Amino acid sequence: MNPLYRLIAYARPYRGRFAAAIVAMLIYAAANAAVTYQIKFMIDGVLTGTFAFALFAAAVMGGYLLKGIGAYFATFLMTDIGQKVVRDVRNQLFRHIIDQSASFFSRRSTGQLLSRITNDVNQIQQAVSETLGDLLREGLSLVGFAALLFILDWRLALVTVFIAPLAVHPLIRFGKRIRSTTRRSQEELEHLTHVTAEAFTGHRIVKAFGAEAHEEGRFKRAAHQVYRTNLRVTRTLAILPSLMEFLGGGATVLLIWYGSRQIARGELTVGEFTAFVVAAFMMYTPVKKLSRVNANLQQAMAASERIFQVLDIHSEVKERADALPLRPLRHAIEFQNVAFAYADRPSRFILRDVSFSVEAGEMIALVGLSGAGKTTLVNLIPRFFDVTSGAIRIDGADIRDVTLKSLRAQVGIVTQETVLFDETIASNIAYGAPDARLEDIEAAARAAHAHEFITALASRYDTRIGERGQMLSGGQRQRLAIARALFKNSPILILDEATSSLDAESELLVQEALQNLMRNRTSFVIAHRLSTVRRADKIIVLEKGRIVEVGRHDDLLANPDGMYARLYSLQIFEGGRPGHVPPHPTIQ
Repeated sequence: MNPLYRLIAYARPYRGRFAAAIVAMLIYAAANAAVTYQIKFMIDGVLTGTFAFALFAAAVMGGYLLKGIGAYFATFLMTDIGQKVVRDVRNQLFRHIIDQSASFFSRRSTGQLLSRITNDVNQIQQAVSETLGDLLREGLSLVGFAALLFILDWRLALVTVFIAPLAVHPLIRFGKRIRSTTRRSQEELEHLTHVTAEAFTGHRIVKAFGAEAHEEGRFKRAAHQVYRTNLRVTRTLAILPSLMEFLGGGATVLLIWYGSRQIARGELTVGEFTAFVVAAFMMYTPVKKLSRVNANLQQAMAASERIFQVLDIHSEVKERADALPLRPLRHAIEFQNVAFAYADRPSRFILRDVSFSVEAGEMIALVGLSGAGKTTLVNLIPRFFDVTSGAIRIDGADIRDVTLKSLRAQVGIVTQETVLFDETIASNIAYGAPDARLEDIEAAARAAHAHEFITALASRYDTRIGERGQMLSGGQRQRLAIARALFKNSPILILDEATSSLDAESELLVQEALQNLMRNRTSFVIAHRLSTVRRADKIIVLEKGRIVEVGRHDDLLANPDGMYARLYSLQIFEGGRPGHVPPHPTIQ
């Protein structure tokens, strides 16, 4: 489907306003032609005294009044429709992106997605708000002037419009070039956004490594590419007005040559010819604008194609039409012969033949070297990805047969990288629950040992914490993330223990908060601390995507040739050393 037609389809809910805008444009076009037609009466009547001046003045002033009214309402209504369409496209694009699976985000950078929502949507904003209005308004004006030319002298009109087909071909040819160049320009702008986002997000690393000049160089190179592609667009756009002026000059020469012969033969009055010439020149303005309209539409089509490319991507994680709500966990979670590979690398399995069962209330520690598949395994539980084969069942129900909302409502997540939002502390703790009571928020904060530092802040729970919580310390951010999981009060918990170094006091507070969080929950912990694996009801050892050992700490350690014993000897757990179990682990 043509991207422009698809874009215009978004205006369907506003067809009432669109109809009113068309009426306003018709009034504008008719009044414009009527005012021009008065020139005939001015020369042949008013100046010779055979036509009443008052009537002529009333006709001219009335025409200009109607023209102004039509122009105002046409512009206002079309801009209103355009802004609403752009708002709807942007809202749909955002929701569509946020609904995608984790693999979608892993294949695309944040800068790329930001560019689609900002740069590409801004590109179509002018097209829908202004260009489409210009197309209709100036197109109707052109029709009005053309009708006036045929009323005055149809033969002379044919001479004038003879040049029109010559103007159409270059418009189409240059339009295609503008479209392809604009597409490249948007791609370069997308790369510039990506480079900018990376530099700003990683500003601490940039400063730590003294890489400001390096990042400046990356940005300059990306900006130069945007400049070059934009210059190509400008070069093509600049040709169109000059071409239209040349063709208009040719039409003028033919017009005067033919008109002078008609006047000499007495077949055309001076007033009619003057009105004809003025109408012909008045046609030049809409024709020139329409040449620009075509260029703008081609730019909008290029941006629309990029937007619809994203909208046409369907999430790999789909909710079945007959999906049922999942009841709260009561018995067990089962992994049955689970295998997983990314869709773009189907032959490279991250997990193979993973089978185990977890009773409600148990704590499972997942251990293994980096790349063993621990994070991938826990990401399958809330269906951030779907299993390639096998099944995950909660109380016997395949998680692919239940609604995503009910499934994810039962899963609380605390990631190793603390993710907070630039909102108030209360909003971060009660994330996704805008009507939460302050008492419940405070209770979660107390359990996470966060209430004390929150109340020490000037605005307490109404304090804004900055992007990613940068106004807080590392330990404070972790405790807020734990408070958020406590507030959600989900029966299933996924925890990736943070390995970032904290001071002794913060470390103790965070560990106690985690202890409170895991109490009476079915927990899947990607363990980095010896204290955690010692407390686990079951330790699952992963190697290259397979389960190689399952058991408790002491039992697994008793097998010196086992993978767990080797991991322990490599000191991958904080708070332990080979051959020695601390008498006082971090949390007992």
